[in-house]
Amino acid sequence: MLSLRLYVLQRITALLMAPLVLGHLAMIIYATQGGLSAAEILGRTQGSVLWHLFYGTFVLAVSIHAAIGVRAVVHEWVGVKGVVLDVVMWATGLGLFALGARAVWAVTFA
Repeated sequence: MLSLRLYVLQRITALLMAPLVLGHLAMIIYATQGGLSAAEILGRTQGSVLWHLFYGTFVLAVSIHAAIGVRAVVHEWVGVKGVVLDVVMWATGLGLFALGARAVWAVTFA
């Protein structure tokens, strides 16, 4: 039952990430085509609740999605099972979330 829930959760996060990735790529193209400098980009993102929510949601979805994927890979390739497998998944997810949340905070509010 746990594996079914994780499967569904990973698919839901994939559905959530698809438009976020497209939005992120569109912003990269817009910024590079417009010749914006890093300082100009930060000037536009700092203090913006909208950008904070956009990238915060992105970080949360990626953290969950990647942690479940790492869990599957570690199980298939290394053969780890049980509690150790869950610890690997949680450590991956929390680590990615911490790094991403720190970056989002730095870009939008620092």
